[in-house]
Amino acid sequence: MSDIQHDTFKNGMPKSVPYIISNEAAERFSFYGIRSIMSTFLVAQFFNPTNNPAMQNMAEARSNELVHLFVTFAYFMPLVGGILADWFFGKYKVIFYVSILYAFGNLTLAISTNNQSMFTVGLIIIAIAAGGIKSCVSANVGDQFNKSNQHLMTKVYSWFYFSINSGSVLSTLLIPVVYKKYGPEWAFGIPGVLMCLATIIFWMGRKRYVRSAPAGIKKENFLFISTYAIKCFFTKGEGETAWQLVAKKYSAESIDGVQAVYRILMVFAFTPIFWALWDQNLSEWVLQSAKLDRNLFGYELLPEQVQTFNPLFLISMIPVCSYFIFPFFEKIGIKPTPLRKIGAGLFLTGISFVVIALIQENIDAGGSPSVWWQVLAYFILAFAEILVSMTCLEYAYTHSPKSMKSTMTALYLLAIAMGNFFVSIVNGSIANGGFFARFTGASYYWLFIGILGVFFILYLLIAKRLPEKSYIGVADETTAS
Repeated sequence: MSDIQHDTFKNGMPKSVPYIISNEAAERFSFYGIRSIMSTFLVAQFFNPTNNPAMQNMAEARSNELVHLFVTFAYFMPLVGGILADWFFGKYKVIFYVSILYAFGNLTLAISTNNQSMFTVGLIIIAIAAGGIKSCVSANVGDQFNKSNQHLMTKVYSWFYFSINSGSVLSTLLIPVVYKKYGPEWAFGIPGVLMCLATIIFWMGRKRYVRSAPAGIKKENFLFISTYAIKCFFTKGEGETAWQLVAKKYSAESIDGVQAVYRILMVFAFTPIFWALWDQNLSEWVLQSAKLDRNLFGYELLPEQVQTFNPLFLISMIPVCSYFIFPFFEKIGIKPTPLRKIGAGLFLTGISFVVIALIQENIDAGGSPSVWWQVLAYFILAFAEILVSMTCLEYAYTHSPKSMKSTMTALYLLAIAMGNFFVSIVNGSIANGGFFARFTGASYYWLFIGILGVFFILYLLIAKRLPEKSYIGVADETTAS
């Protein structure tokens, strides 16, 4: 065990944690700053610049299609970043070098606000860079702990998620104002400045990190073992199982690791629908807010600012959940296990969309409902996100073997990509007058509520049969580099 692993504060907290959390806050400011204005910017700048009412529905669908495609790509690429980190370069190098690429992508956006093609190139660059960061950062947090301080991990993941939403709150409040007063060049440029700051902060902590050495390409990896297991399934004899045949070629430890991944994937299979709904609060909900009465205490919010309530509620609720709500259920004998948290989160996500659907029904009838109703939906969605997203980040780390932690996180992020890709397909179909064109207005939201309902019932049937196994403190292979 290297000396760097003992670089901790008196309370056992690793000294590297503040650098990681500060870096994440700045990077999230950049990412959510871009997303905060993207939906309305695309409509006003490229898809309906003349503000023609007859084109508005099509323009909004086009905007939503591109926004969700961007998110799809941004959350698909972490699979590549995770493989590069786990097999070849390690988490630190991948995060640092792609952060520089990230900043270059921000610069491309800022100078291409009148050129849709180049603006799209900037989005692609950012999505590629996000691949290196998103799959590695949360796993990098877990790497800083060992058996002596692993009891602090849940609280640190809470503060890690707190940092994400601190950056999000500031960006969604500031960037829409900058966009309105100074134009898109400044609005997209400032997130680039914060991305440069995130890179510098991460570099400053370079001597304090515990770095897990890359495992290299091993024959006993998830892909090779899974492929061989499939082959054995079709060639096994009577009385034999596929895994018994696999055990003749591969070690018991590697097989256990693969089986752990499949256990996690059975849980993550239900998260794409959560993200299909969740990510609409940064696109469809923003466009809906433009049709609301946005007067709050005498101040009229910009449509892009309403989404600030999501991270604001998260910042408020994370400590409440970690220090009061979850311990309360522990005391009364109801253990808030990861699987129970995820199930409750899926249910609350559906409730938040019921509120949004009812708001849209009012709008479709010619009304202008108060933004307070959307604020209620954001509050419910924030609670759901704590139960699903924050839990899954920790679950992906604690329930996967050492050599698969970044890749496992990337597979979780891949579920976000899948959810957004489905939403993009739906909106593309609406824009082109396809099958989903019948689902406009409130029926659009009821469609997603119905799909979520089916997934929720399946989750209840399957989740209770899944065994849980933690890998924290098992085969600690961290080294200083």
